[in-house]
Amino acid sequence: MIELKNILYKVSLNTIVGNTSVGINEVHFDSRKVNANDVFVAIKGNTVDGHNFVDAAISQGATVIVCEEIPENKIENITYVKVDNSNKALAIMASNYYGVPSENLKLIGITGTNGKTTIATLLYQLFKKAGFKSGLLSTVKIIVDDKEYDTTHTTPDSLTINKYLSEMNTQGVEFCFMEVSSHGIHQNRTDGLQFYGGVFTNLTHDHLDYHHTFAEYRDVKKSFFDKLPKTAFALINIDDKNGLIMMQNTESRKFTYALKSYANYRAQILENQFSGLLLKINDNEVWTKLIGNFNAYNLLAIYGTADLLGLEKNEILRLISELDSVSGRFQYLISKDITAIVDYAHTPDALRNILETINSIRTKNEDLITVIGCGGDRDKAKRPKMANIASVLSTKVIFTSDNPRTETPEAIIADMETGVEPQNYKKTISIVDRKQAIKTACQLAQSGDIILIAGKGHETYQETEGKRIDFDDYKIVEEFLKQLQK
Repeated sequence: MIELKNILYKVSLNTIVGNTSVGINEVHFDSRKVNANDVFVAIKGNTVDGHNFVDAAISQGATVIVCEEIPENKIENITYVKVDNSNKALAIMASNYYGVPSENLKLIGITGTNGKTTIATLLYQLFKKAGFKSGLLSTVKIIVDDKEYDTTHTTPDSLTINKYLSEMNTQGVEFCFMEVSSHGIHQNRTDGLQFYGGVFTNLTHDHLDYHHTFAEYRDVKKSFFDKLPKTAFALINIDDKNGLIMMQNTESRKFTYALKSYANYRAQILENQFSGLLLKINDNEVWTKLIGNFNAYNLLAIYGTADLLGLEKNEILRLISELDSVSGRFQYLISKDITAIVDYAHTPDALRNILETINSIRTKNEDLITVIGCGGDRDKAKRPKMANIASVLSTKVIFTSDNPRTETPEAIIADMETGVEPQNYKKTISIVDRKQAIKTACQLAQSGDIILIAGKGHETYQETEGKRIDFDDYKIVEEFLKQLQK
């Protein structure tokens, strides 16, 4: 057991009713997980208020309640701790509970709209190849050295983060690379963590269903860099107009990377093919298996981060040349001379990047067939924008389902169709069933054509009406293209 007062260290406390010298077993914010002598942290969520479950937590054995509002009917022998922000309190308590594990390794946070997963995953790969015990906290998976765990959120809750960081400490992990989402920052999930460095990729239209305005979204990202200590570094994409804003108030050591601007780390694209990129990074050439301008930025961020973490420059270039693409990020296969590409592009900017990359490589004598949908219960404003981009930059477009969630796929597709300009109507068709849409794309494709299946990438499920069904874009397109060979 651990004393309550020890896990409350550095928590901004408002009122305490009861004893803080009591021993506690575990910390929970889900009342259903509470057992004897546990702490229950009541959090006000978007749909559920944890304060409504205080009595349930106590009935299951909670002896400490951390909350923003102390109940009127207090129960004897229960310690009540009032705080201004339960999310922030939980993050700091979680760090204390697990022994502040982020201080015992070099934790690098990667934030921005696009590129987080690729940069974090490839940094993990690179440092493993360099012989270091490394960790990864990403959208796709959590890895503690060599052991993998599935994950469902870009930035897990603060208890989960610290649990795995503690496991990394136990396994002797030296470096951890972590995706940091705007949701995670806004909900204080990263408070209490000691970051050794932060990387800013870019900022484009996304998550405005949650943040409401682009300025709010930008400022949440900025707050991550504002909190970095003087001992940390900030590595910023200065080609993005928001890069300077990220650096405005940070006390960390500031470094920049760019393809178009003067920066600490610069790159030039010498060759861009489906087989890979030839880059010149700070006057040194390197061939990489990754493809496209957006990956040139990702690789530059990886190079800069590895350099700032002390790896030798020529060794970094050698390791970059060995890196493989991340699952669902420009993942492609060629069958019957048809190229199929699966990519997670689910924002207007990411979709534009992927389509412009394909168009810069292809000869224009072949068709580019794009299969695209938009997620339900998410930012509706990006739907017509994504449809417009797809219809302008593709030869043919099939609008279909993504993860409809609680919305009807037909309504989502209708929103998308409003973005198609009259001259592009003939390019588009709508097929609600995603599997049928992919099959149709394969049937339309001729020798030499390119199929892009965008939006879901690494996801192996489709989310509809509260259920997840098995669905893997890559496996499905592979299966249909094989059938065409028969």
